[in-house]
Amino acid sequence: MKFEATTRSVQGSSASRRLRRAGRVPAIVYGGKGEAQSIELDHNEIFHALRKEPFHTSVLDMMLDGKKQNVLLRAVQWHSYKPLVLHVDFQRVSANEALTTRIPFHFINGDESPAVKQQGATISHVLNDIEITCLPKDLPQFIEVDLGNLQANEVVHLSDVKVPAGVEFLGIGEESPVLATATVIAESPDEDPPTAADVSAAEAEKSDKPAEDDAK
Repeated sequence: MKFEATTRSVQGSSASRRLRRAGRVPAIVYGGKGEAQSIELDHNEIFHALRKEPFHTSVLDMMLDGKKQNVLLRAVQWHSYKPLVLHVDFQRVSANEALTTRIPFHFINGDESPAVKQQGATISHVLNDIEITCLPKDLPQFIEVDLGNLQANEVVHLSDVKVPAGVEFLGIGEESPVLATATVIAESPDEDPPTAADVSAAEAEKSDKPAEDDAK
């Protein structure tokens, strides 16, 4: 994905406020062999780009003053209640150096699984993303988790997922983390229906009450 940026020469909170009033967003790019550099972005362009998942998980082509730099989105600061982007951080990416980032899981075919269609289970997604390391050329936008064969009361672990080529999962302990579960929620057992003897006893009790009242 590609976006435009220009060098920002004036810094400080007052300058940032003026930028925002003009429909611009202050930002910074750092890392790689270059020094940290203050830049600015068009608010509408970056606002709509941030609404797309690939912008968060891909190596981006930043056209800075007309020259391309490969970067990763690292941080976004939003206004507390307005749909406004206040600041964005990018990190430069080198083709020959491994990068570290978080990638989302995409769960598919859950509604078609035996657990849901035949056994009345509810599927819960326990882990929605994971930290990985890889070279930029191997960076996946997401990792697909196929739940199509999931049975009721089964669990999907990270070890059940095929690792994309060139990708290493980070932060994994000795036990493979759970990604999804299929649980059948037990219903409260209904009370047993009354038997014929119960009905007869109840009717007899009702018929006895007027006699008791007359005796009083």
